[in-house]
Amino acid sequence: MKGDASERGFMSTLLNFVLVAGGLYLALTLLLFLMQSRLIHQPGGPLGREVDATPSDVGLRWEEVRLNTADDVRLHGWYLPAQAAIANDEDPFTLLFFHGNAGNISHRLETLEIFHALGLATLIIDYRGYGRSEGKPSEAGLYQDADTAWRYLVEQRRLDPQRVIAFGRSLGAPVAAHLAAERKVAGLILESAFTSAPDRGAEIFPVFPVKLIATVQYPTKKWVRQTDVPVLVIHSENDEIIPFHHGKAVYEAAPEPKAFIRLEGGHNTGFLISRATYMGGLTDWLDTYLKASPPSPR
Repeated sequence: MKGDASERGFMSTLLNFVLVAGGLYLALTLLLFLMQSRLIHQPGGPLGREVDATPSDVGLRWEEVRLNTADDVRLHGWYLPAQAAIANDEDPFTLLFFHGNAGNISHRLETLEIFHALGLATLIIDYRGYGRSEGKPSEAGLYQDADTAWRYLVEQRRLDPQRVIAFGRSLGAPVAAHLAAERKVAGLILESAFTSAPDRGAEIFPVFPVKLIATVQYPTKKWVRQTDVPVLVIHSENDEIIPFHHGKAVYEAAPEPKAFIRLEGGHNTGFLISRATYMGGLTDWLDTYLKASPPSPR
């Protein structure tokens, strides 16, 4: 009798433990489900929302840009003209730059310097909810922001779409790839790209059913398959945030013609640490796939 009571006590304790652990797991899964957009979009992250610098701080000419999206969200950005001395074309290529998930356009001055040195004009925008842009970030919203920026270049600045290059870094990669799949552009550059948000989330939270509960997708690999323009994928082997195999998978999914630049350095430093490789690779890609043979009409 005493042994039976002891066994029943043990089973009761075990059952309570299982119930508590199961309840905690379900609660954490629900929290992950509810927080996924905040985990992916970090406009108030470590770099903050304040726009605390301008291209003037690094000696670049620029124009402030204000855009209205179709759903009446006011966006903020900068347009930087190309160097006339380097850009020999009367109509130089313009890079439409979509940045990563944290910070704002004022934290991308080093990248803007590089693009300027390559003879490119650049339009960089802050997504809704980032920097001085209004609204709240969402996957559908960021796609709309990208389309608004493209329409500004093509409709207001009267640029030839085949002189516009979509460039996305990290979170900006699926945004740029989606734009290239939907709109006419000259080419697509994807730097530090992930294959999809659920793919990366499952790696970060392996004990949770991330792919089952994900409502934010950002399927870079899916969008890049639907493009028909030259693609350049850039990734560092030492990327500590988006592992290298993501970049390789995106590259493999891209149709020809395509190229790959392998960098060294971290997620946010690879393009600086490997600056010579980075700039040389961009120059080669531009010369080989865009300047030598303009893309055919879609």
